[in-house]
Amino acid sequence: MLEAPRSDFWQVGLVPARIETLDAARLAALADRIVWLQDLDRWRYLADPFGLVRGERLHVFVEAYDYRIKRAWIERHDYALGSLQPLGHRSVLAGARHLSYPYVFEHEGEVWMVPECHQAGEIALYRATDARLDHWERDCALLPGVAGADASLIEWQGRWWMFYTVVGPRRQDQRELHIAHAPRLTGPWTLHLRNPVRDDLAGARPAGRPFVGLDGGLVLPVQDSSGGYGSATRLLHINSLSPDHFEAGLSTERLTGDLASASHGAGLHTLSACGELTLIDVKRIDRSRGRQWLDLKRRVRRLLHR
Repeated sequence: MLEAPRSDFWQVGLVPARIETLDAARLAALADRIVWLQDLDRWRYLADPFGLVRGERLHVFVEAYDYRIKRAWIERHDYALGSLQPLGHRSVLAGARHLSYPYVFEHEGEVWMVPECHQAGEIALYRATDARLDHWERDCALLPGVAGADASLIEWQGRWWMFYTVVGPRRQDQRELHIAHAPRLTGPWTLHLRNPVRDDLAGARPAGRPFVGLDGGLVLPVQDSSGGYGSATRLLHINSLSPDHFEAGLSTERLTGDLASASHGAGLHTLSACGELTLIDVKRIDRSRGRQWLDLKRRVRRLLHR
């Protein structure tokens, strides 16, 4: 008999620790204090968390994936900042293409997002058009013609920097790190002269918001997919960054799902700074015949609507 199909299910957690203080031992020690986002739908999962604090609210933007349509959109989950009590959630950005990695940030009084949509063949900038952050519109393409994934931006030493990967053959998106830079957020953006600056399955694809470490240096969380996609997260310490030079060292420590969760120990592929919190996601692997029925139903619907 054929093996039941594999389904990856991710769960998002709010860790009560600043990212620059978090290591494997502390993550394990804080496991029973992690607040997990709840999604009770059997065939959905939440992943790729990015947070934004405004007033007394924490807004957590996530990828919401549904196996029934094999596509994701962006949801916002709101929490009371002090108690981390949930205040509801809603879809804020959806379309005909898969959306994920909702990299959200504030700049010059506006709230911006760079979601992943490599199927559109671009890395694009979106702007919130209302104070509640319910509605978003595409502002411009930062890198047109680039099938980029997991773009992570930071303003550093008077210049904007974007770390991203490119979707391509032979697991290119899991092993290559690319960089672009610009004088302003809206560009013009220029590709780094040494792209890809890293080719390493154990630490290249961005895994969260770049941050300033305790030593004052720039640090980029990256995925370690040497044990399978999203199996762990590591830290890339950037020692030198300029338009024509890049030098970095990869931490030896791996942050894995089993440190944070007894049920989702198969992976951890986002480590995202948000003030006094660090946002993570962890993975469990499911094998059930139910996925076969879902896939069959989806194919039948597609045939009937041709």
